[in-house]
Amino acid sequence: MKKTILSLGGLLLGTALAHAQANISPAKAQSKPIVITGATIHVGNGQVINNGYIAFDKGKITAIGEGKAPNTAGAEVINATGKQVYPGFICPVTTLGLVEIEEGARGTIDDAETGDLNPHVRSLVAYNTDSKVIPTVRSNGILLAQPTPSGGLISGESSVVQLDAWNWEDAAYKKDIAVHLNWPSAGGGRGFGGGRRAAATTTPQETPAERAQKAIDNIVNLFTQAKAYNELAKPEVTNIRFEAMRGLFNGSKKLFVIADGAKEIVQAVKFAKQFNLSEVIVGGKQSYLVTNILRDNNVPVIIRETQTVPERDEDDVYLPYKLPHILQDAGVMYGLTGTGFWRQRNLPFEAGQAVSYGLTKEQALAMITINNAKILGIDKTTGTLETGKDANLFISAGDALDMITIDVQTAFIQGRDINLDNLHKQLYRKFADKYGVKAD
Repeated sequence: MKKTILSLGGLLLGTALAHAQANISPAKAQSKPIVITGATIHVGNGQVINNGYIAFDKGKITAIGEGKAPNTAGAEVINATGKQVYPGFICPVTTLGLVEIEEGARGTIDDAETGDLNPHVRSLVAYNTDSKVIPTVRSNGILLAQPTPSGGLISGESSVVQLDAWNWEDAAYKKDIAVHLNWPSAGGGRGFGGGRRAAATTTPQETPAERAQKAIDNIVNLFTQAKAYNELAKPEVTNIRFEAMRGLFNGSKKLFVIADGAKEIVQAVKFAKQFNLSEVIVGGKQSYLVTNILRDNNVPVIIRETQTVPERDEDDVYLPYKLPHILQDAGVMYGLTGTGFWRQRNLPFEAGQAVSYGLTKEQALAMITINNAKILGIDKTTGTLETGKDANLFISAGDALDMITIDVQTAFIQGRDINLDNLHKQLYRKFADKYGVKAD
């Protein structure tokens, strides 16, 4: 019965989505210079410009500063007095665009491939630019994302996309930047646990620790073979899995490792060091216990949400809120993501919550802008509002890290003025009209 209800619910929701938002099209390329004036500008690197201006043309920022804009001739001028300008928020490690309906509609779920070892699977080609979830996330200032595969030991490779496009080719911002590995864990803990529960072929006599070690041995063996393969100038037989891993050994791709437990994090760091890989820890619930190892090995952490419970019963109940500040003080590079796909719209609020537990507002902003950009390797083109970078930014009437005051009124991706309508807003207007309520 429950499955029937879920399936029916998925069918009805799918039908509703199919008839919604047909009027939302990707924005056209920037046709003339734009200058935003009078705003409080949050650069993203800790700097705040009061009564500032920012100009951009052909998708690139051309000027930024305080006071009166030096040249507005022929430009569209947007008066943002009393408002705030932010860099577009960046959401790493998400299933946004890969999943549409979580329950009862398998046809809308495309975030995992069968099998355990899939380094060659590209999530980019499965990214659905027509997802009705994307505009709801975009409306909260999230303009770039990293749709990421899941499942198995090695899930596949990911790319960075911009969230306003006709198809995945248009969406691609930086292709195939990372391979994703779920580090085996002996178990224990909540949520994602210490890492991925080892799922290798086992015998009843094996302990959880033995199963985890067997999975780790399989990973080491695979990477040893892949490294040897990629040292060959011209392999006699092409191996598509090893070809996909080539970038890990030449430095063009990073290894994103899902690991929460302190033991698993240390194992993953040692593993990456053994093969000279550029590594990122995803999750890292117990990263506060091994900050010296992360710092000394230059391994960043992408925290998987702050609005959660601690990993261990003996931990401070507020530890997840404090984790960004702990990593900040320890000198560990850190970023932030949320859980799943639709919940990514809460990304700025989870960042803002960390302000009450040690971070400054600008540090919290950096966590979901320049920090995430550096970890993803796109900081030369985005993440801060600086001359020469892409014009990925938005204007909010209030504090964008506060769910009460956020009011994203205008947003630009590479200078394109994007449509901020979404299904939620459409439904609000529909029922406001029904009950005679004035819709803002």
